[in-house]
Amino acid sequence: MEHIDGILLLDKAEGMTSNAALQAAKRLLGAKKAGHGGTLDPLATGLLMICFGEATKFSAVLLDAEKTYAAQVRLGVTTRTGDAEGEVTSRQTVEIDDNRLRTVLREFVGGYEQLPPAYSALKHRGRPLYEYARAGHEAPRSRRWVEISRLSLDQREGDQINLTVTCGKGTYVRSLAEDIGVRLGCGAHLAALRRLASGPFRLDDAVALPAIEAESLEARRARLLASDVPLLALPEVVVAPDTAVRLWRGQRVIEGWEAPSGLVRLYVESIPRRFMGLGEITADGCLVPRRLMVEKEA
Repeated sequence: MEHIDGILLLDKAEGMTSNAALQAAKRLLGAKKAGHGGTLDPLATGLLMICFGEATKFSAVLLDAEKTYAAQVRLGVTTRTGDAEGEVTSRQTVEIDDNRLRTVLREFVGGYEQLPPAYSALKHRGRPLYEYARAGHEAPRSRRWVEISRLSLDQREGDQINLTVTCGKGTYVRSLAEDIGVRLGCGAHLAALRRLASGPFRLDDAVALPAIEAESLEARRARLLASDVPLLALPEVVVAPDTAVRLWRGQRVIEGWEAPSGLVRLYVESIPRRFMGLGEITADGCLVPRRLMVEKEA
């Protein structure tokens, strides 16, 4: 195992946990350290961002990014888990036309207070909610505001509807499917889910594990994106080597920075310039370090 840095865009298969996909990618690239930028349930497929080495320091940016999904929702059937893996709990006849359906979908755009699923990894008193649910107990859950910028009806075949969902951090598409069913009065569950995009990343650029397995180690590692890619939407600040040393020591630097206050991506002035990490320009004009690459990697 070696220390490697970068981001792999993986097309996760159905039935595999995000952690299993992470461990497989870690083994195939011979990496010491890895993490992912947003969990996908075993039922879900699609884009999973695997961060290696120093890139794991910026995985929080991926977790916070807006995400887009293709979701299949089955109307008229509810399940214990809110998705196709759970036991069916009710069935109803669906007598809803497309106009009514589109009207209800529009009500969710902009956002709403969502109740997270009982079968989720959110924790209560240190234990995941799904552990309570599997034991027949319902742990307390609190509604929280989620942002939905797009919710479109792409296709309908009988009681199955295909949706495109673009949403912010913390949104459970399973819960959204259930809430749509409640609003329609017929019940519903999530039948299938595929992540199409996350922040600047797209599924079209991802690769499946079998394709990676067929490649050489050199080809696998050549797929890695640079560690600064998740931060490209932020303003950049290039600092002199002596300033970089001060930042690595955790010091605040006062200079006439051209970038506005807020988070910035940092580079050390060199040929070629080198990515340093994430910094912040405070309201009083100071540049402070937030999440930096190790000094030897700068």
